[in-house]
Amino acid sequence: MKILAIGTGAREHAIVHSLDRENVTGVAVHELHAAPGNPGIAAAATLHEVDPLDGAAVAALAERLGAELVVVGPEAPLVAGVADSVRAAGIPVFGPSGEAARLEGSKSFAKEVMAAAGVPTAMAHVCTDATEVAAALDAFGAPYVVKDDGLAAGKGVVVTDDREAALAHGEACLANENGRVVVEEYLDGPEVSLFCVCDGATVVPLVPAQDFKRVGNDDEGPNTGGMGAYTPLDWAPSGLVDEVVARIAQPTVDEMARRGTPFSGVLYVGLALTSRGTRVVEFNARFGDPETQSVLARLATPLSEVMLAAARGTLAELEPLRWRPEASVTVVVASEGYPASARSGDPITGIEDAESLAGVHVLHAGTGLSETGELVSAGGRVLSVVALGRDLADARRRAYEGVAKIDLKGSHHRTDIALKAERGEVAVS
Repeated sequence: MKILAIGTGAREHAIVHSLDRENVTGVAVHELHAAPGNPGIAAAATLHEVDPLDGAAVAALAERLGAELVVVGPEAPLVAGVADSVRAAGIPVFGPSGEAARLEGSKSFAKEVMAAAGVPTAMAHVCTDATEVAAALDAFGAPYVVKDDGLAAGKGVVVTDDREAALAHGEACLANENGRVVVEEYLDGPEVSLFCVCDGATVVPLVPAQDFKRVGNDDEGPNTGGMGAYTPLDWAPSGLVDEVVARIAQPTVDEMARRGTPFSGVLYVGLALTSRGTRVVEFNARFGDPETQSVLARLATPLSEVMLAAARGTLAELEPLRWRPEASVTVVVASEGYPASARSGDPITGIEDAESLAGVHVLHAGTGLSETGELVSAGGRVLSVVALGRDLADARRRAYEGVAKIDLKGSHHRTDIALKAERGEVAVS
């Protein structure tokens, strides 16, 4: 199958890596393409210079290549309606329409859909001026949760006990293009990420994972796009996935279909397992980064079959997903200064040494090539080091051994990814 992946990050590299693994194992033979891609993706796919936000250009490239499946990875192209352009060209596409992607593009819209579908989530106020933000902060009290209503690359949320900081973030959000901010009640308990593959009617859940948003150990420092992740979650309630599908994912997909905007692709359900039950923290309209890196590493069912079934509306005919028994841990290597700023242009070495370790592979996120062809940093989150192990302790050991092989001036990473889970210190009230 000819497959075109749209995007530049570690999520897209994880997708291409999984598809290429099908080639290596002889499960299928794919001709892989990516636009724009990155140097890591280039090892398995042919790269094309196309603006990922230009739906007409993406569709034209897919037609020129004779693509049989297009996978739109990032949120911005989905919200911009790139998947619509590809569908209009008659090519199967994995990813929701621009209208359906509003579940991520607008938090207030997502709250509206959840209310209509009876989905349990945090109480919230949608504010359009600073006075409303201040009133909402006082109504909910600390800890304060303030979210930009629109896309913010995973960094539009502030959770703080500092009212002035919360108000300042709210005012900054109001200054953005959409000019709205969502203030929510704080949800206690551990957070869980669950990807649900959808075709507009049927929902197929993947395995749950947990990610780490704060930049520093022990969840200190500002939010980031994600500093690491792991799966499985041995501490999670045994019926959690079934509960989420029945009470959250399926009602949401049904409500979107009722509205005439069926949701096809990945519905990312961000959850808090609170003392009052399971609650939705947020929806995303695509695979999340870095959870995808760990989840897809364990997927034994060919990813191409899953995505094509979603694109064609035949998920109900798909056999139950198969999973590798190992644990998977992902550690993100970030550039100096991230997330406040990010150095670029620093040489990266040691990736081959890391990948020589059993069970370890490295995915590129923010990388580029210098004028001399040298691999260099080109973003905040630079690499994802992914490791499979017989259990979390083994996977953690291998992941951090891989990180130790990589040299990037001034880089930093968390050293406690999955540590509390390994020690049995994560609990649900």
